[in-house]
Amino acid sequence: MIQRQILSNRLKSDVTVTSPGRINMIGEHTDYNGGYVLPAAIDKTITLKLGKNDSEKSCKVYSMEYADMFEFELDCIERTHTGWKNYVLGVLHEMLQRTGKLRGFDCTIESHIPIGSGMSSSAALECGLAFGLNELFDLGLSKWEIIKLSQKAEHDFVGTKCGIMDQFASVMGKMNHVMLLDCMTLDFDYIPMDLAPYRILLLNTNVAHNLASSEYNDRRAQCEKGLAILQEHFGRDISLRDVTPSMLVQCKETMGKTIYNRCRYVIEENSRVLRAVKALKEKDIVQFGSLLYETHLGLSQKYEVSCPELDFLVDFSKERKEVLGARMMGGGFGGCTLNIIHEDAITDFTEDIGKAYESTFSRKLDYYQTLPSKGTVALKDKTD
Repeated sequence: MIQRQILSNRLKSDVTVTSPGRINMIGEHTDYNGGYVLPAAIDKTITLKLGKNDSEKSCKVYSMEYADMFEFELDCIERTHTGWKNYVLGVLHEMLQRTGKLRGFDCTIESHIPIGSGMSSSAALECGLAFGLNELFDLGLSKWEIIKLSQKAEHDFVGTKCGIMDQFASVMGKMNHVMLLDCMTLDFDYIPMDLAPYRILLLNTNVAHNLASSEYNDRRAQCEKGLAILQEHFGRDISLRDVTPSMLVQCKETMGKTIYNRCRYVIEENSRVLRAVKALKEKDIVQFGSLLYETHLGLSQKYEVSCPELDFLVDFSKERKEVLGARMMGGGFGGCTLNIIHEDAITDFTEDIGKAYESTFSRKLDYYQTLPSKGTVALKDKTD
């Protein structure tokens, strides 16, 4: 630890950025289908310290988590075999397409977002780096430009065809609010979120998932194929959010079971998001929780992105009246479940479910309380 701190302290720092991870309360796998999502930035963040190093193109980036330093030139940005580096390089690749004002810099990264947990540490890194460089070199990029270039970096450089939700939530978060985002128009509203006396509890399966895997991108391709079939029947100007259940049934035979189920899940989930917003506005937390259970069932059986560990945790929570709702969160195949639980029950619940989980899967269960928090911010560091 001391050696890592010494290495990071050698890098000059002019700007400090805190960039949050995100949770998505409801609306999973709807963002890249032009639907609705309800995310929030959270109080788990990545801190980046950036400084000019007075060179034209030489850069040093140090990850405290991986105790790994890498150096590169701005005129030679190429993919590596190390995952986290590609998020950095992808952002730089996109920024270099937009500005000629970047120069050599140093950067230290310290993450407090569990990797592979579904809290989108990747978007926090992308947006935090873009935000910091924008501040450091006075690039004049808007928040929306930062969001979009970060998403494009993940598409084109990392290889994950993600929607825009993760980057949006990381940048635009607001304390004690979730955000209803229309992923087609990019219109959004802040929705106050008061769950008291309930809390948001995340249970981490510690089953790592790789969002660049073929499974994630396959789901997107399947939805696109289903939409193409629907458009042949009902017109090219429709999207999945325009499709009614009866319209979908008319195309069921052409689609086949798998594609039909993928599209059916997305259509149902868009409806759940809007009903969840109504429940929050009416402070009907019980109804909100029941919608989370419905979402998990759809993700597990229709979209097929769950795993035995996630299903076990959700099923266990259903037996406890102090839990109003639970579901898997994130891209799937691992990561966390999101639970709405009474604050007085958290200690006993985490102890019981932890023992049951380890007994069943021979793996430790981690847990985190979190709450909706502010988005990415940059501060100029004081100089002597």
